[in-house]
Amino acid sequence: MGISLDGLSSGLDTTSLITQLMTAEAAPQNLLKTQVTTSNTMISALQGLNTRMATLADSATAAAKVGSLDLYSATSSSPALTVAVATGASAGELQVVVSALAQSQVGVSAAMAAWPSPSTITIVGHSGTPLEITPASNSLDDVASAINSSTAGVTATKVASGVDGSGTKLYRLQFSSKTTGADSSFRVYQGAAADRSDANDVLMALGSAMIKTAQNASVTLWKGTSAEQVITSATNTFTDLLPGVSVTASAVFTDPVTIAVSRDDTKISAVTKGLVDSISSAFVLIAAQTAVSTTTDASGKSTTSAGIFAGDSNIRDIRQKTLDAASAPINGHSPSEYGIVLTRTGTITFDPDKFAAALVADPTTVMAAVQTIATRIATVATAASDKYDGALTNQIRGDQSQVKNLGDQISAWDVRLASRKSTLQRTYSAMEVLLSNMKAQSAALTSQLSSLSTSTTTR
Repeated sequence: MGISLDGLSSGLDTTSLITQLMTAEAAPQNLLKTQVTTSNTMISALQGLNTRMATLADSATAAAKVGSLDLYSATSSSPALTVAVATGASAGELQVVVSALAQSQVGVSAAMAAWPSPSTITIVGHSGTPLEITPASNSLDDVASAINSSTAGVTATKVASGVDGSGTKLYRLQFSSKTTGADSSFRVYQGAAADRSDANDVLMALGSAMIKTAQNASVTLWKGTSAEQVITSATNTFTDLLPGVSVTASAVFTDPVTIAVSRDDTKISAVTKGLVDSISSAFVLIAAQTAVSTTTDASGKSTTSAGIFAGDSNIRDIRQKTLDAASAPINGHSPSEYGIVLTRTGTITFDPDKFAAALVADPTTVMAAVQTIATRIATVATAASDKYDGALTNQIRGDQSQVKNLGDQISAWDVRLASRKSTLQRTYSAMEVLLSNMKAQSAALTSQLSSLSTSTTTR
C-alpha cells in the first residue's frame, strides 16, 4: 500500500507532479497504442473486403464452369406428372402415358396367437437367396422384431385380428417390402431354408392374403405409333426419359401428358446478376472505407479525415483489376452490349432488360461473354482472397504481425514506466525526508540562537 507524501515538508502536490511526469513519459507508449487501434481497424476492414472478394471468387468460379449457363426449365401438362431439371438438360418435348405406378409387396399371415413352432423364419427375396431368421421366441412381437432388424429388406407389423372361440386375442403379421418395384418381391416360409415349400409358405397358407404385389412403374412413349415404347422403373421416378430431366408419376392415366423442356432465361439472368451484385458489393465496401468524412466538435471546429483504405495501393490495385475484368471488351464487344454496364462513376451495374434482349437475339454469344467475364473475375478475386497466398490475406497477416509486435513494445513500456514511476516516488520521498530533516535542524538552530540571545541579555 502506497503512502501519500503530499505536503509533508515541501507543501508540494507530489502525487499530481508524478502523474504529470508519467503522462509525459507515457507519450511514446500512447503513440504505440494509437497505432494498434488504427491497425486493428484496418485489419477488420480488410477482413470484410476479403470475405466479399472470396464470395465474388466463388460466384465467378461457379459461373465460369462449362455448362453453368446451360439452364433449363421443364413443364408438364398434368399435375399427376411432375418434372425436375438437372445438369445436362436440353430443349425438347415428349408425350408420355403412365400405364402403372410402382408399388411394394404387402401380404398378411393368417390370424394366430403365436408363431407356430419351429420359430425359425426363412425369407427369400427376388434374388432367390434364402435368409434364415431366428427370433428370441414364438411371440409375434419377437418375430416382428427379428424380421425388422434383419437384412431381408422386409418389415413386419403385428395387427389385431379379433379373438378365437375361447376368447384368446388373435393377430396377423403384415409383411411389407421396404422398397418398390418388381425386384422387391419376396416369400416368407415358416421353418428353415432347407424345408421351404408351398406348404409352409406363410403368404399362401389358409387365411393369409396378398394385399399388393410388387411391380414397376411403367410409361409408354409415342403410344399408338409404330415407335411405341414402354419404359419401366422400380420407383415412380424416371431419370432417363430425357437428358437431365427426371419425371415422377403420381397417378395412372391413359391420355398423353406433354413434357416440355426449354432454356430458362430467367435463371441465366439470375446467375449473371448475382455475379454483378458480388462485384458491386465489394466496390461498395471499398468506397465506404475510402470516403472522406467531416466531423464537427462541440466548439464548432470541423475535422476532415479519409477512410482507412484511402491511399492503400493494394486495395486500389484489386479494385482496378476487378473493374478491368468486368468491363474489358470481349471479341471487340463491350460487356455493356449484354447489360453488364460500366457507369460514369466507375461501378458495374446490371441491366436486366438489355441482358434479356441480347440473350434472345444471340444466346450463344451472350452466354459465352458472361463466362469469359466470370473467368476473368474469378482469376482476379481468387488472387486477392485466396486463404493461403491472396493479396488481401497476406496484407491481413502482415498487419496482424505488426499488431503483435506493437503489443510486445507496449508491454515493454509497461515495465519501463512502472520502474520510472517507482524511481520518481523514491526521489520525491527522499526529498521530503531531506526537507524534513533540514527543517528540524533549522528549528534546533533557531532555538539555540534564541537561548544564547537570552543569556547575553541577562548578564
